[in-house]
Amino acid sequence: MKTPICDFVEKYAREGSLRLHMPGHKGVPILGIEDRDITEIDGADVLYNSSGVIAESEKNASLLFGSAKTLYSTEGSSLCIRAMVYLASIYARAQGRRSLILAARNAHKAFISAVALVDAEVEWLYGEADGLISCRVTASEIEKRLCESEELPAAVYLTSPDYLGVVSDIGEISKVCEKYGVLLLADNAHGAYLKFLSESRHPLDLGADICCDSAHKTLPVITGGAYLHLSKSAPSLTVDMAEQAMALFASTSPSYLIMQSLDMANRYLSEGYEKKLADAAMSVDALKKRLAESGFSLIGDEAMKICLEAKKCGYFGFEIAGYLKEKNIICEFYDRDYLVMMFTPEIGENGIKLVGDVLAALPKKTAIDEKPPLIGKAERAMSIREAIMSPSVELDAKEAVGRVLYSANVSCPPAIPIVVCGEIIDERSVELFEYYGIEKCRVVE
Repeated sequence: MKTPICDFVEKYAREGSLRLHMPGHKGVPILGIEDRDITEIDGADVLYNSSGVIAESEKNASLLFGSAKTLYSTEGSSLCIRAMVYLASIYARAQGRRSLILAARNAHKAFISAVALVDAEVEWLYGEADGLISCRVTASEIEKRLCESEELPAAVYLTSPDYLGVVSDIGEISKVCEKYGVLLLADNAHGAYLKFLSESRHPLDLGADICCDSAHKTLPVITGGAYLHLSKSAPSLTVDMAEQAMALFASTSPSYLIMQSLDMANRYLSEGYEKKLADAAMSVDALKKRLAESGFSLIGDEAMKICLEAKKCGYFGFEIAGYLKEKNIICEFYDRDYLVMMFTPEIGENGIKLVGDVLAALPKKTAIDEKPPLIGKAERAMSIREAIMSPSVELDAKEAVGRVLYSANVSCPPAIPIVVCGEIIDERSVELFEYYGIEKCRVVE
């Protein structure tokens, strides 16, 4: 597969032109990559108004993923999420509906900020919650909500896979959404690779209308590279407006280093990647079985992610992470309850085996009988946008009971708000703040 962006930049770097354009390094090496770091000069095309090398490269990505349109993001899935919420709002207006989205409660904080920017409204799906991070929402729960609603939302929004590797039944949920004329939006940030499994589990192939993939999370792409995909069944309005939606929220100085990485990934994915992934997935599956036989408790059903329920083998997640770090193995995420490890073919067979050997040597202890507090259904005092646009004051979390949250104060990972902007902080919320180590919060003044 051709790599038009990389080819253009390589040619430009070889020519050694006097660069009287941005960036300020002028191609002079400090890190050693500056000669390939350019801006939107003649011939380099313009992201979100493309007709040259970027358009050609995005078309290659679209062919790989089987989409009606695939657009690049150099600002991760956060940009794509903002675009998805905006497109849902445009669709709602075209249907004569309010900009209302029915969303699983474990949404990333980028979704919250997107709702505020677009001035959309959210109704939450709580599903079967596993603490803060995971929320198992079923097709029957969504159908019940849609059937009982006085008005239909513009879209259903799901995070799948979630941080713990739980994958929603996108296929069945998409049938429900199609039945009611509601868009299905999927935050597939952790699942770009799902397309290339022996049997695709990518949301596009299972019926989602629009989804985002963080290419950099699971594919060999540098940090910040992501895709916005629109399915062949998505309303034509959303396909036609996709570039405008991205441009509305995106930087006017996109990284050509990230675009080159996305461009080169097209070739990488088209030349034997499925076989590499199949072999790696088989090894990871064997590792899961080995860990289970060694007494570890695992959750999630994502092929290339392993999530340990740490307390069931007598440790907190951060303790196992510390043990692994001593062995020079660095995990993706850990907290009191869980430890998350993300694998790709690039880890290699030896790396996968090493993880198994190191964890098998960890002595098991008596299980810790402590369950994480569950997220409650908080009372809403004002809209997300109204809260974020209000004056605010910072308080100790324990003094915030009865106050309205101004902004989500949770770090990434997992970037899932305990309380959503505009909701009233109650005793359960403070209990969750304490559990997850949050000492301060900003409330509406």
